[in-house]
Amino acid sequence: MADIKGILFDKDGTLVDFNATWLGIADFMAMDAAEGDRWKADRLLAAAGFDFVTKRFKPDSIFASGSNMDVVELWFPRLSDEDQLHAVSRFNEITSAQGSAMAVALPGIVDSLRTLHNRSYRMGVATNDSTSGAEKTLATLGIAQLFDAAFGYDAVANSKPAPDTVVAFCDLTGLKASEIAMVGDNRHDLEMARAGGCGLAVGVLSGTGTRDSLAPMADVVLDSVADLPDFLAARVNVPAG
Repeated sequence: MADIKGILFDKDGTLVDFNATWLGIADFMAMDAAEGDRWKADRLLAAAGFDFVTKRFKPDSIFASGSNMDVVELWFPRLSDEDQLHAVSRFNEITSAQGSAMAVALPGIVDSLRTLHNRSYRMGVATNDSTSGAEKTLATLGIAQLFDAAFGYDAVANSKPAPDTVVAFCDLTGLKASEIAMVGDNRHDLEMARAGGCGLAVGVLSGTGTRDSLAPMADVVLDSVADLPDFLAARVNVPAG
């Protein structure tokens, strides 16, 4: 594997506690879409991948790994293009404001990101949330200064699992794709890493993905981004502190 100089991170489930941050927001969005009809809202949540038994979203489900456009297309399949854009805009407002305000960092993440930043890794966020939502979340968590950029689904022509975000990060940093690690909790993240030619594809078990769902696409599966500094240090034989 190539020498890694840059790291792209998925946001929800990788940096942010997905369930603690998003379950309430998902329910609000579903109730909004269902115009207050609880039965209909529950059907929408189930269609988007919510498991009412485990109270979690399923790995690689629409809400776990898709964009607001994906959710709109699923929940409102008969909307005109114009109305679809209005619905996406409405959901972007909800996720940008509430998603950032309610963001809960996963344990150990902030310290690990600071460690990686101090080791001069170039860092970016690659998310299927909106760019505004990602930027506000990083600011809420007090870590925006550690990142070169946040790329939402609306920052590139084609969102994950397409390679566009990898290309954009390479253009921004001057790094080669082979010098970039992609870290995420869903197959979309790892599929983007493969499509973009990333030098390292890292799956993490801190979100909705499982070892079984991630291992076939990953070079390594870690419990959390909190384990990433030690893992990268071991690869290049530098102190882990």
